[in-house]
Parts: sequence; structure tokens; C-alpha cells
Amino acid sequence: MLEYVVTGLVGVIAGGGTVWFLQHYLYKKDLSSAKEEAKRILTEAKEEAKQIKKEASHQAKEILYQMRSDFERETKEKRKDLKRFENRLLQKEEQIDRKLINLEKREELLSQRERELLDKEKEIEKTKKAYQELIEQERQTLENIAHLTTEQAKDLLLKRVEEETKHEAAKMIKQIEEQAKEEAHKKAQKILALAINRYAGEFVAEKTVSVVPLPNEEMKGRIIGREGRNIRAIEAATGVDVIIDDTPEVVILSGFNPIRREIARLALERLVADGRIHPARIEEVVDKVTEELEATIQEAGEQACFDVGVHGIHPELVKLLGKLKYRTSYAQNVLQHSVEVAFLCGIMASELGIDSKLAKRAGLLHDIGKAVDHEVEGPHALIGADLAKKYGEPEEVVHAIAAHHEDVEPQSVLAILVSAADTLSGARPGARKETFESYIKRLENLEKIAQSFKGVSKAYAIQAGRELRIIVESDLVSDEDITLLAHEVAKRIEKEMTYPGQIKVSVIREKRAVAYAK
Repeated sequence: MLEYVVTGLVGVIAGGGTVWFLQHYLYKKDLSSAKEEAKRILTEAKEEAKQIKKEASHQAKEILYQMRSDFERETKEKRKDLKRFENRLLQKEEQIDRKLINLEKREELLSQRERELLDKEKEIEKTKKAYQELIEQERQTLENIAHLTTEQAKDLLLKRVEEETKHEAAKMIKQIEEQAKEEAHKKAQKILALAINRYAGEFVAEKTVSVVPLPNEEMKGRIIGREGRNIRAIEAATGVDVIIDDTPEVVILSGFNPIRREIARLALERLVADGRIHPARIEEVVDKVTEELEATIQEAGEQACFDVGVHGIHPELVKLLGKLKYRTSYAQNVLQHSVEVAFLCGIMASELGIDSKLAKRAGLLHDIGKAVDHEVEGPHALIGADLAKKYGEPEEVVHAIAAHHEDVEPQSVLAILVSAADTLSGARPGARKETFESYIKRLENLEKIAQSFKGVSKAYAIQAGRELRIIVESDLVSDEDITLLAHEVAKRIEKEMTYPGQIKVSVIREKRAVAYAK
């Protein structure tokens, strides 16, 4: 057993020695081969480095040669440029030399001419002195002949020239004024005719009397009520007078305020239709009608603004416009009249080349004061101007409203346009109604007022009462007095008469000389 162990140990030792020997031998062999391979690689690297160095040297020489060629070429081009620049400098120098020579020649020529001019000036001075001496001799001779000094002769001549100039200027001014008036008249007629033709307004169809029809005569008693309590309730709630007379089946409403009169009319019509008439019911119906009428007024104002094409008006002014639907002037509805004036203003403004939208705005609002003139004292034009200013309307519109009846002096074309459109709307056929008797009476009063003034020979109301033509006696009234007379007659008419639109007062004075050849 021990022998087997020893034998195994010996075998293991022998095997390990064999393995070590083989590894050592192989290592030495690989080391020598690696050294040889390294020598070979080093040799090849040296050869390759030499080759690379040779090629780099060759390339460097080529680059150097190329750079040298480029440098020589650029140098040659720069030399050529310098040569050309040098030649140009030489040419310019020659040109400057020639110019200097020419300048010297010119300077010499100018000096010569200057000397000639000095000589001529001396001759002119001598001639001037001789001429002045000759004029002085002639002046003295003329003074001796005319027995006038120079100053007197000058004054006489200037007076004659001034008289002739004034005469010619007066003739020219008169000719220009006549021509301007003729052209302005033709232009105005053309614009007004165009405005009237392009706007065709409706004829008046409304009346100022509020009448409520009744189904039978018994209804009058129910309206009056026991001891008159119903009629008193109606008058207290509406603020109008209810007139019940012998007229069959009719009740008449009388009131200064057209809105109240309209509320009373609508309320009474509903009460009659309903049949229940007592104080409580009357107040209920009047309150309901008042609310509905306010809405109707607002809609009427908005519709008028829409029809005309004017926007941005304050709501209070729109409401006042709607109130004009129930206001009339000589049976002409004021709201329709305002819309018509707005259209006429817009047309005429377009023809004259001014702002048509602003003109329409002024025309629509020109009678806004009539909506409250029964509550506020003063002319409706000034009341309307205050309202427009209060609610933020432009200054041009405010002035046009104030000046459309000449309560203030017109200061703009817009103000004159509004006044003209207002007159056109009120004066066109069918716009306003007036009885024949009152019309004749108004014409007679116009002539009577004019003839009451001293120096008036004849007076004629023409153009349907739109113009009053006065002929004065030239011996009693001077040219300066006729202007004052026209203003006094106009003021008297404004104070004593009521009339639509405006009246033109024309005063004529002429001097006639008559002779007969026999």
C-alpha cells in the first residue's frame, strides 16, 4: 500500500517537472520570435518614415514654388496698377497746369473788363450830372410857365390819379359783385333744386286736434261719472281738459302738452272699448298707456336715427326726438320735418363738398328744443342748442341748432345749410296747412307793419309771404338809413307776428331824374 503511494507521488513529481520544462522551452522560443518580429516592424517603420519624409519634402518644395509664383504674379499686377495710377496722376497734373494757364488768362481778361467798366461808370456819372442839370432847368422852366411848384404839381397829379383809380375800382368792384351774385344765385338755385328733386317728402296728413269718437251718446254720461268723478279722474291723471259738448258721439281733448294729449286719447279709447270706467280703472289704464307710449317714443326716435343714418346720439336726445312725433307746427309733424331737413342737409352738403354725416346730424336735431319748449322758457333753437351741448354733441352741430332761426349769428356753412333746409321743408307745397283767411291776414299785416314806418312809399308781400319788399322815398331816407330800416322792420315782424320759416325784408331806394325833349 505504501509502495503505491510512493509510486503515485513519484509519478506526480515527474509529470510536474515535465510540464515546467515544456513551458520554459516554449516561452524562450516565443520570446525570440517576438524579438525578431519587433526588429522587422521597426525596420519597416524606419523605411516608411524615410519615404514619408521624402514625400513631405517634395510637397513642401512644390508649395513653396507655387507660393513664389503667386507672389511674383501679384507683384507684377500691382506694379502694373501703380504704373497706371502714376500715368493718371501725370495726366491730371497736366490738366491742372492747363487750367491754371486758362485761369490766369481769364483773370487778366476780367481785370481788363473791370478797368473798362470803371471808365464807363465815370462817363455815366458825368452824363447823369448833365441830365440832372437839364431836368432841373426844365423843371424851373415848367414852374415858371405853370405858376406851380413841383410839390403842388405832384399833389394835383396824385389827386387826379386817385380819382380815376377810385372810379375804375368802383366799376370793377360792382362788376365783380354782380358777377359773383349771379354765379352764387345760379349755384344756390341748382343745389336747392337738386335737393328738392332728390327728396320727395310726404304731404301733411295730421291734425293738431285730438278727438275721441264714442259708440253712442250714453257713453258721455259714463265718462262724466257720478257727480263728475270720472271726468275729474281723467283730467287729474292725464293733465288735459276733457271737453264734452253737444257734438254728437265725440269727446274733445284739449291740452298744451302733445304727449299728455296723446296719453289721454289712447287711455280714453281703451276705457270706452272696455266699458269699465271708474277712478281706479282710469288710473290703471293711464299708467299702462304711459309706459307703452314711452316705449313707442323711444322706438320712433331710434327709427328716425336709423332712417337718416345718424349714429351715436345720446339716448336722452333719441327719446326727445321720439317725442317730436306728437308735436306739430302748422299741422306739419315735427319729427317728419326733422327727418326731411336732415336729408336735405345731407344732399346739399354733398354738393358743397362738406361732411354730409355731420350735416344730417345737425338737420335731424335742429328742432329738438320743441320737445321741451313748453317746459323751458326761451326760443326753441337756443333750448335745443343747450340740450345738444349738454349731451355731448359736436360744437358745429350745437351752433347750427342755435343759429337756424338766427337767434345767434351764423358762423359756419353748416349753420346756413340747416337754416336753408328748414325753410325748404316748411315752405314746400303741402308741407304746412293754413287757412286762406289767416294767410291773407298775415300778408296784410306784413304790408301794414312796413307802411307804418316813416319814409316808406310802398310795401309788397311777395313769394307767399316769404319776402317783404319795401320801396322808400329817396328824399326822406338816405342810403345809410335803409339798412337800419330793414332791421327795424324785421324786428317788428318778429315781435308782432307768428309765421312759419323766415321772412326776407328787402328795402329799395332809388333816385330818378326825368326830362322831356320837345
